[in-house]
Amino acid sequence: MSFKRSDRVGDQMKRELSDILQRDLRDPHLGFVTLTEVEVSDDLSFAKVFWTVLGDEADKKRSLRVLNKAKGFLRGEVGRRLRLREAPELIFKYDSSTERGLRIEQILEQIKEEEQAREEEKDK
Repeated sequence: MSFKRSDRVGDQMKRELSDILQRDLRDPHLGFVTLTEVEVSDDLSFAKVFWTVLGDEADKKRSLRVLNKAKGFLRGEVGRRLRLREAPELIFKYDSSTERGLRIEQILEQIKEEEQAREEEKDK
């Protein structure tokens, strides 16, 4: 359970930003964006918003442009919804951990297949 205010605000911001992106931000260039984490500084002045998008590199770049363009709107909406005197400045960071996880999974699967092939060779 989070006890630091910045952690609680980060959790609430993630929920609200996700809702705003899904319902209120109507930009056809915004891909299928998922927020993975929001880290808020202790003084609540900055918030790193980690995100991923379904698609290729072009979708990633296009979505980042849309997010950066909508920063002011998103910040204002979050501040209003959370009743913050001053909403944190949003900094969008692409979260590549999902891609790294998938790559590791592929490598492990490849190793497993190679080991099975070696076992079959031994049995012959």
